Amino acid sequence: MLLENTIRVERAKKKMTQAQLAEEVNVSRQTIHSIETGKFVPSTVLSLKIARYFGVRLEEVFNLGEEVE
Repeated sequence: MLLENTIRVERAKKKMTQAQLAEEVNVSRQTIHSIETGKFVPSTVLSLKIARYFGVRLEEVFNLGEEVE
């Protein structure tokens, strides 16, 4: 199952870098990059922190993509 996200879009709305978001949610820039590119699935806590930072519901940032078989 693929976890899709709109973190890059949300960052663009706030004109912020991966490093700036990483600092706000207390992770590395590499973690944000890995989440954005789908290489890393964040914990529930981190997902909630990211959504709360952007002031949106969790489902507006993260959603399950189509399953690839």
